[in-house]
Amino acid sequence: MEVSNTQSLYQNLISSAIQRCRIAEDLCRLTVVLKRIPDSDPPLVRISYTGIGSCLEEFQNLKCPRNSVSDDNFDGVLSVTTTSTCDCKIFHYHINLKETVAARKLTRLPSTPKNGAKFSGTEVSLSTCESIEELIEGITHFFQKMLILKIPKVAVELVVERANGHGSGYENLLLADEGILLSLPISNVERLTSGLEDYVLKHGNMFDQQCSSCFLSREHLKVGNGVGCRTESARSTGQVVEAVIIISELPEPSSDSSPSCFRACSARTEVLYFQEFSPCSIPQSSLDGLTSIDWKSYGLDLGTNVLDSNGCAILEWENLPPYTHIDIVIHCYHKKVTIIQAQQKTKGYKHLVKKAIKVALDGLKQRYKGTLLSAHAVKICSYAPDLARTITGLILSSNDREFQKECCSLLGLQPNVIEEEKKVEDCIKEKIIAIIEINDKKQQRRTEFAPLLFDGENIHGPEFLDEYHEGEDGYSILDL
Repeated sequence: MEVSNTQSLYQNLISSAIQRCRIAEDLCRLTVVLKRIPDSDPPLVRISYTGIGSCLEEFQNLKCPRNSVSDDNFDGVLSVTTTSTCDCKIFHYHINLKETVAARKLTRLPSTPKNGAKFSGTEVSLSTCESIEELIEGITHFFQKMLILKIPKVAVELVVERANGHGSGYENLLLADEGILLSLPISNVERLTSGLEDYVLKHGNMFDQQCSSCFLSREHLKVGNGVGCRTESARSTGQVVEAVIIISELPEPSSDSSPSCFRACSARTEVLYFQEFSPCSIPQSSLDGLTSIDWKSYGLDLGTNVLDSNGCAILEWENLPPYTHIDIVIHCYHKKVTIIQAQQKTKGYKHLVKKAIKVALDGLKQRYKGTLLSAHAVKICSYAPDLARTITGLILSSNDREFQKECCSLLGLQPNVIEEEKKVEDCIKEKIIAIIEINDKKQQRRTEFAPLLFDGENIHGPEFLDEYHEGEDGYSILDL
């Protein structure tokens, strides 16, 4: 979805509001109201949030999109109302965004007494030339991504106020408080994982509808996450990168029906990117970390990397199996809860992005059997059926019953199964593939490929090793 200049402006204002809510110690509510009364007037966007009152320098230094500044339908005036708990008044300001940042000044308006009340918060509002429908689509799309973070202590609300024959009517389009309702205290990366699972299950474009034709539950998703971080110190806020990867294997549609999900026909992944708890375009440093990964070691062939007009990273996979989709989200932030200046945000994240993604990929590989095998391992696995058939033939053609019983014992089969060729062959094939997978996982930590094609380590567990007998040359039958 293309982001207009005015959409970029109010998204920046919402992002600033999110940061202020995070700094607050209490529960906060972030409300966006879209208002047009009467219908002939330009729509008004009002963003209000409880918590710590805003720092006025945020608005003085706010960069207004160039095309919006020159638009005659946009007056450039931003109204700010703010107060802190210790203030005895509510302060009102106007600021003209059409002025350059250097010349921009806040116009202070008459304040309002609080009459002893104790509360804090900020409200900003601006008029826009966009239609209510355009505003709804843009803000909904923005919140749709933001809710992936499941930010603690912040509830989000989107309200549309319209004029009708009986006065004003209100329509609540979104009320999201999933981050607040999570019962147990969990880490940010666990919140990110839960949020991306919800996003995937709802196809990424619905708030309240899960696609039951594709997935019945989260158990149908393969999920991995990873974290890369720098140590927090007196001079550093401590950089953190969290990454979550989800592999969805969609059901293959019948021949007389269309695919059950729009993603079934797509071998592309849009990388969702966040900085400081707000969705944004991916910077080049993070993109470099993402593309520098040896994807082929995970069985993925990365094609042409595209940056679309919105700065979103699009990964094109050359060899993704049909009806398989990959979702990736990256979140970069600082441990210290502060509002980080824009020029500080993108510094030095390349290595941390690469590390977080690799940890997530390795986690997927360890957790799910046969997932993300390297091209080398896949090639060897293709020989497993023929090799298993050959070994089975050698065992069954022997006239030595004791030898056959020993083979059954080694394979973990009952002696009477020796008469069932298919069971023996399947068992041998499964063990060969299991050993290949074990070695493929180890290759992530090795500088060279293992000199042995098969390695029987841990395939049967400690109880097998206790009963294991080596040959005269010190190698087992599985060390081929």
